[in-house]
Amino acid sequence: MSNQILPPLTQIPAYLQTVADYECEAKKHLSEMVWAYLQGGAMDEVSVRDNLQQFSQIHLMPRMLKDLTQGNTQCEILGQRFPHPIFLAPIGHQQQFHPDAEAASALAAEVLGSNIVLSTFTNTDMRQLKKDNPYKWFQLYWQGDRAKSLSLVKIAEAHNFKAIVLTVDSPHTGIRDRERRAFFHLPEGMQHPHTPAHIPLPPLNEGDHPVFDGLMKIAPTWADIAWLKTQTDLPIILKGIVHPEDALLAIQHGVQGLIISNHGGRVLDTCLPPLKTLQMIKKVVPADFPLLYDGGIRRGTDVFKAIALGASAVLIGRPYIYGLAVAGALGVAHVIRILKEEFEITMALMGTSSIKEINSDYIYQE
Repeated sequence: MSNQILPPLTQIPAYLQTVADYECEAKKHLSEMVWAYLQGGAMDEVSVRDNLQQFSQIHLMPRMLKDLTQGNTQCEILGQRFPHPIFLAPIGHQQQFHPDAEAASALAAEVLGSNIVLSTFTNTDMRQLKKDNPYKWFQLYWQGDRAKSLSLVKIAEAHNFKAIVLTVDSPHTGIRDRERRAFFHLPEGMQHPHTPAHIPLPPLNEGDHPVFDGLMKIAPTWADIAWLKTQTDLPIILKGIVHPEDALLAIQHGVQGLIISNHGGRVLDTCLPPLKTLQMIKKVVPADFPLLYDGGIRRGTDVFKAIALGASAVLIGRPYIYGLAVAGALGVAHVIRILKEEFEITMALMGTSSIKEINSDYIYQE
């Protein structure tokens, strides 16, 4: 007999104090199938675990007796100033987690001054997000051809999104065993206003390979990046870069920022953890080139460590979805606030009064 699924809360109980508390609570509000989708990763989920565990191998080295009275958490990326460096990663199909879906996440992000990256697979039309909120970017999944992809970019432009984040690390879905064992499927009739729930495959001829002549045939290439750069004035950021050589290629193709990510461990299992690749990429790109970090952030100390290793800002994924499942916009806002306050106190205890002061001198690695 399956456990009863609790409805979303309308107020936050006092026992929810950390992201881990929200994770435990969220499980009570979701079906086993949706929980498997949210928590699961590719194959043996080594990368999912690595993303979380890598932070415990880095230790903090605080400095004392500094004047921090003018301290703040502001950061600047691509000429845009943000109140703090905790952004919401693109996550699709959010109606699975709460009826208000991305509208709730966007509202919470706006109230807390957090930049939201809206997924192509949103259940909430991007035109419904508040137009004059400057803290929003649009995440683009390549639609299999240039015209369809560009049409989404043009809608984002018209509705005041400030950047295009093109996800490049999942031209094919990862092999997600936990998800398959739970017989995961999206609800029938779920609305995806900007794209089908699954990008249609090209027709296969006799002798064609289902992978290489299927989804990989319509996946984006560097030539598409160069073309897209000529079609929009919005900055283009690539999400899912992990190899330093690809970082350099991105710069050559006019890309203006990278999100260092292994897709939360959901696509290619045993991919190098993004905190390691962040350090490798930081060494080869220009000092002021924006590198955002995505993967395993659960504490304010994690935010500090990622920035110390070269990140301009960080993205959270599963943590804010826990908040969404528990209490809609209120839960998302509380999760952001928890991490923001933890980060602020970490900064103060570390003797740093601004993001620019945080560097590798404040951390120790074996």
